[in-house]
Amino acid sequence: MPKITRKRVHPWPVRLCHWLNVMVMVGMVMSGWGIYNASPLFSFTFPKVMTLGGWLGGNIAWHLAVMWLLFANALFYLIWGGVSGHFKRRFFPLSLTMAMSEIGRALRFKLPHQQGKYNAVQKLLYVTVILLGALLVLSGLSIWKPVQLSWLVALFGGFDTARYVHFFAMSGLTLFVVVHVVMVLLVPKTLPAMITGGRREESDDE
Repeated sequence: MPKITRKRVHPWPVRLCHWLNVMVMVGMVMSGWGIYNASPLFSFTFPKVMTLGGWLGGNIAWHLAVMWLLFANALFYLIWGGVSGHFKRRFFPLSLTMAMSEIGRALRFKLPHQQGKYNAVQKLLYVTVILLGALLVLSGLSIWKPVQLSWLVALFGGFDTARYVHFFAMSGLTLFVVVHVVMVLLVPKTLPAMITGGRREESDDE
């Protein structure tokens, strides 16, 4: 006979880490742009109003302070996601072939969204974000402590290369945030569940 089970769409650890990341990413990016402006890699700088800290020392102070909150939040999420099986359930199996096919459907706005279940495009994006986050942390550490972590700097091919890696990893995460916000605007019904947790119903035959 049919059995109705109600499952929470987003467990509280996911919601906690998500909203902490919103604040943390704003602080990291804005203070990082201020640090970038002190020694630009390219022929442009970011408007001062889009930076945090007021001056280079303030930019660095904010960046390092927010960095520890980001590290704690990421560590908690990675441990919980691995121990609880969240990563295994939500992100895998992941097929690159299926992801490429669904990217085409997404670009045509024909990709269906099922509350509480990630499609191949979402899985690929979230796994990529985790990898970019790890790259951002490692390159950031090599820039912060180039003498103490000279072996890490060497892995990146030098201090200057580590700066480029850090910049592009940051740009990738920022692009993800922009795409994420656009998708929420296109499918606004997904937002309440990230605040309340939401619930979905599933039917199984016994």
